[in-house]
Amino acid sequence: MKTRTKAVVIGGGIAGCSTLYHLTQEGWTDVVLVERDELTSGTTWHSAAQVTNFGGNQTMVGLKTHSINLYKELRDDADYPVQYNHGDGGIRLANTEEQMDGYRHFSSMARGMGVDFEVLDAEECARRHPLISTDNLLGGLWDPSDGDIDPASLCQALARRARKAGAEVYRQTNVTGLTQHKDDTWTVHTSKGDIDCDVVVNACGYRVNEVGAMMGVHHPVASMEHQYFVTDEIPAIVEAGHRMPLLRCPISDYYCRQEKDGLLLGFYEQDCKTWGMDGISPDFSNDLCPDDLDRVTDVLEGAFERMPALMEVGIKNIVNGPITYTIDGAPLVGPIPNKRNAFCIIGLRAGLGEGGGHGWLLAQQIVHGEACYDTWCLDPRRFTGHTNVELTALKAIEDYQNEFRFHFPNEHRPVGRNAKTTPITPVLEAEGAEFTIVNGWERVEFMKPTPDFHVTHTFKFDESFDIVGEEVAAVQNAVGICEVNGFNRFEITGEDRHKFIDRMFCGNITKKDGRVGLGYMLNDHGMVKGEATIANLPATDRGPARAWFGSAAAAEYHDMDWLQMHMSDDEDVQIKSLTNDQTILVVAGPKARDVLSAVSRLDWSKAAFPWLSARECFIGFAPATVLGVSFSGELAYEIHIPNAHLYNAYKTLRKAGEAFGMKMFGAKAVDSMRMEKGFLHWKADILTEFDPFETGLDRFVKMDKGDFIGKAALEKRVAAGKTVEFVTMELDTVEAAAHGGSSVMVGDDVVGTVTSGDWGYRTGKNLAYAFVKPEHSAEGTTFEVDVLGKRVPATIIPMGPYDPDYSLMRS
Repeated sequence: MKTRTKAVVIGGGIAGCSTLYHLTQEGWTDVVLVERDELTSGTTWHSAAQVTNFGGNQTMVGLKTHSINLYKELRDDADYPVQYNHGDGGIRLANTEEQMDGYRHFSSMARGMGVDFEVLDAEECARRHPLISTDNLLGGLWDPSDGDIDPASLCQALARRARKAGAEVYRQTNVTGLTQHKDDTWTVHTSKGDIDCDVVVNACGYRVNEVGAMMGVHHPVASMEHQYFVTDEIPAIVEAGHRMPLLRCPISDYYCRQEKDGLLLGFYEQDCKTWGMDGISPDFSNDLCPDDLDRVTDVLEGAFERMPALMEVGIKNIVNGPITYTIDGAPLVGPIPNKRNAFCIIGLRAGLGEGGGHGWLLAQQIVHGEACYDTWCLDPRRFTGHTNVELTALKAIEDYQNEFRFHFPNEHRPVGRNAKTTPITPVLEAEGAEFTIVNGWERVEFMKPTPDFHVTHTFKFDESFDIVGEEVAAVQNAVGICEVNGFNRFEITGEDRHKFIDRMFCGNITKKDGRVGLGYMLNDHGMVKGEATIANLPATDRGPARAWFGSAAAAEYHDMDWLQMHMSDDEDVQIKSLTNDQTILVVAGPKARDVLSAVSRLDWSKAAFPWLSARECFIGFAPATVLGVSFSGELAYEIHIPNAHLYNAYKTLRKAGEAFGMKMFGAKAVDSMRMEKGFLHWKADILTEFDPFETGLDRFVKMDKGDFIGKAALEKRVAAGKTVEFVTMELDTVEAAAHGGSSVMVGDDVVGTVTSGDWGYRTGKNLAYAFVKPEHSAEGTTFEVDVLGKRVPATIIPMGPYDPDYSLMRS
């Protein structure tokens, strides 16, 4: 066995085998996989092994397309063919118009990735799958590429190709420990000796946290028992003369695919069961859980109603095995938070179908630092400290019970709520707040008119439309207050802090005390990595001279990793997180200055405290730090309050605001107003797939400044020319906003993709942002945007149509 290698992949299922193979494809051939037993002996071997192109966003569709293309190549390998039934087709059923709208959106989104789905009515569903009834059925979504694959031969084929490229696979080799050294390299201790390596990858399936514990981390992954059975021969399948399409049914929580001349049926029962919460026997390998068909009786009855032929056929065999879930149901593929040279590819509940693509994206990240797609939807750092295994298990149950029911844009499921709150969360709840969730934080979405007010889950504008409009009007005409909790906040100190910050950002960031700047960080490929405000605070009794780095709530682990990765030993720089210690109260509107003047002794006039200023003060007697910045486009102040003083500061501001007509506003109003101002949202509009010029951030880039991260790569990109342009569009519809992923069309050609969409109440415009091909980017250009299956006329308009000269926020 080797004692030194470039990377060690731990785990021999689809995740590990795919990663190993793709590392060799990206140029790393001195790599090793270690497996405690035999390949596929964990979850992979008993997988139902469905391979669909359906995904909830374009990254997921792209990685599944890669899986399908790879699996077809392996199927056609004359030396080692893999059994792959590709192109059987698959239908996802629906019995509500809201579900059908969702399918229309996903079809539009997939088209931008070169994938053609088809929305079917009930009769066409039954024609393509003659075993189903159309009772209580509106239609479905057809995926022509759907199919299934043999798990064992797939993994063996990937491992075989990796070996031919130079990789080595060690079976029956148990990992017993992990040691990280000062230079961030690793030693992997195994039952057969130690292996030193640069990079370690956790691909351990349901044993993920056993290996995680060896490096001092825990992963938000829990396992669920999952049952399926295989039927005897069904005459109608024999007589059909073709393979039956796959079926996924959110109405009755089951799926089925053809298995020989019968069916394989899998169940997502409501009376579901976690597995392995109290530990996993070291002897559990190539093993199953005891059968428990009584638990799936309710689901089986629904399957009988949908497919009456099932009532006349016997059961050949039953499988009940563990499958892994994460806290939001999507895999964790990428860097392990707060670790160097450590990656994971875990929580792959649909591992066989997606595993080829997951390994492909992970290998790119390991070798090149980024993947060809923005991988935030998979990034392990998208969750922070609240994601323990106990919470994950509760969310896993909820996801399992809703396996085929996609999330609506305005849906916030109930399990695991109140994971992160502030001292005023119960106060806001008592005032009628409807909450959304941001990285576990309960954040006000809008204020309900009555306690029993509820919205319909839909892709269209919902019942909160007019309520949000009233909140925007209050901010526009008087003053509003909004709590922004979880906002990522790092305190950067040290004599070299300005030099460090300057190197991290592609533009000039102010170094003046009491001033605030906005900037963008690039990765090594010249693409946009992050967005942050920098507020410079002088030394006071509250602390030394320092810079506050503020970014999106979800970016806490992501940005800390990036900053720490680029700290130099010869620089005097320290970074401390204040993210969970303080909360922002935003006061916005033309009367905002009046409210602030009523609660603080300082001079808040424009001359004394102009736009982009920062100062420490007291709100009443609550200590605060105020920044003169605005995400709404109105005069606004961010008031940063230590959580111990938050309730007092909130009550003080609300009391003072009564004289000026202050109203509470929430995240929906904020999102509407930021689009009217041309402000972007990290990981909706700001993606690692595009550089700052393509993203419309030209004014934040200074190519003539000194060196900064990504500068050399950006210079090459500038010389090569833009591949896309970021634009603002006005849509000619009042029915729905365009959702992220919607296709921008010229005739039958996709020329762009929507990133964000919302109604602009102050401008009366249905707005959308999109990346489009440069030749279609001029103002006044018209196209159609596929919004829920309808071609909606759209026109490019100037960015930030509300108050384009920024006079209000500077007032």
